[in-house]
Amino acid sequence: MQGASTADGANIVQYSDWNGANQQWQLVRVGGTTQPPAGTFTNPVVWQDFADGDIIRVGDTYYYSASNMHYSPGAPILRSYDLVNWEYAGHSVPRLDFDSAAYDLGGSRAYVKGVFASTLNYRRSNGTYYWIGCVEYNRTYVYTASAVDGAWSKRARINNCYYDAGLLIDDDDTMYVAYGNTTISVAQLSADGLSQVRAQQVFQTPSSVGTLEGARFYKRGGYYYIWLTRPANGQYVLRSTSPFGPYEMRQVLLDMPGPISGGGVPHQGGLVQTQAGDWYYMSFVDAFPGGRVPALAPISWSSDGWPTVQTVNGGWGATYPKPNISTTRTVQPMTANDTFTGTRLGPRWEWNHNPDDTRWSLSNGLRLQTATVTNDLYNARNTLTHRVQGPASTATVELDYSTMRDGDRSGLAMLRDSSAWIGIRRDNGQTRVVMTNGLTMGSGWTTTGTGTEAASAGISGGRIWLRARADVRPGAGRQATFSYSTDGTNFTALGPGFTLNNAWQFYPGYRYAMFNYATQALGGSVTVKRFQMTAP
Repeated sequence: MQGASTADGANIVQYSDWNGANQQWQLVRVGGTTQPPAGTFTNPVVWQDFADGDIIRVGDTYYYSASNMHYSPGAPILRSYDLVNWEYAGHSVPRLDFDSAAYDLGGSRAYVKGVFASTLNYRRSNGTYYWIGCVEYNRTYVYTASAVDGAWSKRARINNCYYDAGLLIDDDDTMYVAYGNTTISVAQLSADGLSQVRAQQVFQTPSSVGTLEGARFYKRGGYYYIWLTRPANGQYVLRSTSPFGPYEMRQVLLDMPGPISGGGVPHQGGLVQTQAGDWYYMSFVDAFPGGRVPALAPISWSSDGWPTVQTVNGGWGATYPKPNISTTRTVQPMTANDTFTGTRLGPRWEWNHNPDDTRWSLSNGLRLQTATVTNDLYNARNTLTHRVQGPASTATVELDYSTMRDGDRSGLAMLRDSSAWIGIRRDNGQTRVVMTNGLTMGSGWTTTGTGTEAASAGISGGRIWLRARADVRPGAGRQATFSYSTDGTNFTALGPGFTLNNAWQFYPGYRYAMFNYATQALGGSVTVKRFQMTAP
């Protein structure tokens, strides 16, 4: 079917394939939500934007590494002890040190570049974690650390692209990387994992399947498996008795109904085995405007060694029995209440591009000095972001704006390629709280709109609470609303509702973003006293 309506509340949803040409249809349940029974978990296990995931277990701890494109630090890592409850743990790329000034917003920009579909694994022989990722389709970087939440170091640049890499450390400690788009290759790395020994093509995707990418590389029962996605609605697997093939292919899923009403088909991601020997598949689900969110399902293996997703009524379950994992260890919530009293930012925070570290600090709050003179938020350095919690959440920022200067703009944004914000404008010695919308990017992620003031009110006193509430249930027409308070208790709505863009092409979902930039001259500053994100 083509061109049919997908109005909010309809009992069918529409998916576009990778090129936006064809459409698949899926029946979904509508109406209220119900609580899962005891002993089960609910998908998505994390309703925040963590796409292209790689998942591993080290001892009794699970780690999930994801894409984050142009946000810095790069390659975020989540941690869990039961596969269901997750927390922020660290980043594999401390700074987007990718041999380009664009990642510093240094006259050019790196939107929708940077970290995507990378791989994380642990090498027991030397107690080292390895992250490997291709940047801008032409170079690959290797970072290592002795602990996920420790200090990561850039160790190597390999001057070819391991596109959508998957790292396997074989039983004899040899390191292999599976990679590619449609043409799938395997590279053998040097003994230290920092250079290439050899590489060869191992598989060509049949034209009847289309595109396969998103490689993950495993070994089980004497077989090598390359786990591949058909974006954005299928999953396939290759199998061989040698890392270099030949490989045979099986379909794992295609157009499988997903666990999120209005969301896409679960796909990509990776496999992990529990301490008890059970296998699970952590995929992601397209759920824009919020992004791509992780979903978990158990895996069964056939008697002849092929993996199958365990389904519920023919689809990816909205609920499953909890994994058979016994642990007393707990995790920190994915929602945030940060007063910025530590010595460094926690792993939940990511800057829009690399920050200017000379112009922010932590001392009784987060002090943001103006770092850029611009009229374009997309060009402003030191914009600090937090993923939106779905299906809906509220972010509140307590802001001390008493040291702003004329021409400065500071506030809380809903940040994506179509953006809006609430915040303070200081002009001619006067301050106003304003709601601004119409910030847009076009093709090539160049700015096409720097914003239009939609509402304002006079303000004084030097302190304000800014609030954004975002509805990021998958679908068109979802909105964010803005409000402010002068006492932290009573909030006043400001401006019209802002309709969130749910197109996938920008990839990352909406983020709450705190910013402070100058339009006239540097020298002003603000202090964020508190950031709080709550979800119903």
